[in-house]
Amino acid sequence: MKLLAALSQSGATSPAGESAGMTNLWQVAQSGGIMMMPLAAISVLALALILVYLGTLRRGRVASARYMQSADTLLRKNDLLGLLAISHRHSEAVAGVMERTLEFLTKHPAATLAEAREIAQAEGIRLAGLWNQRISYLADIGSIAPMLGLLGTVLGMIKSFTVVASDIAASRPMMLAEGVSEALITTAAGLFVGIPAMAAYAFFRGRVQTMISDLEAATTILIAQLSSVRRD
Repeated sequence: MKLLAALSQSGATSPAGESAGMTNLWQVAQSGGIMMMPLAAISVLALALILVYLGTLRRGRVASARYMQSADTLLRKNDLLGLLAISHRHSEAVAGVMERTLEFLTKHPAATLAEAREIAQAEGIRLAGLWNQRISYLADIGSIAPMLGLLGTVLGMIKSFTVVASDIAASRPMMLAEGVSEALITTAAGLFVGIPAMAAYAFFRGRVQTMISDLEAATTILIAQLSSVRRD
């Protein structure tokens, strides 16, 4: 009976403890002052960007085995129009490079292979720049968040020194503690947002470099095959 009573008592107090914990966390966030609002906004933005990049910045979106096999078959048959058609239907990065290259060769039949390589290289550079630009938003968030936290720290310290300079001695300790608390909370919040954002940026930067290497390798193979067909 004592065991059942103890279990029921613990079960009755557990939700209250969780609710108190959530309340305390909310109170801590409110104690951070006005700078907690932009910090919360950019933290949501950083999380959204990370989820989007996990789905879009993948090696499978550079060159799929299916597209490479189809391109190889069509190049062996010297069917450049067919390759242009399937390149237009595929969403892989190498398909976009080949589509631009084949469109150029279709519009300029007298173009040289060197010019075709330049078109492919320019499109590859454009895609690489686009990928790097996307992930740079995380680096921006990682830099801005600590600065916002620092601004909140400055505002909190200003509040504290204003209290010290006031003549209201009775409420001075409480108001001083409030300003210091705001300064520390915003500093911690800025670091809490900025550090994961920079870590995510470092992760996706490595992934983008791998994607660029895969794109270069796949494009080199297809341009080499295209060169052999054009010579024939």
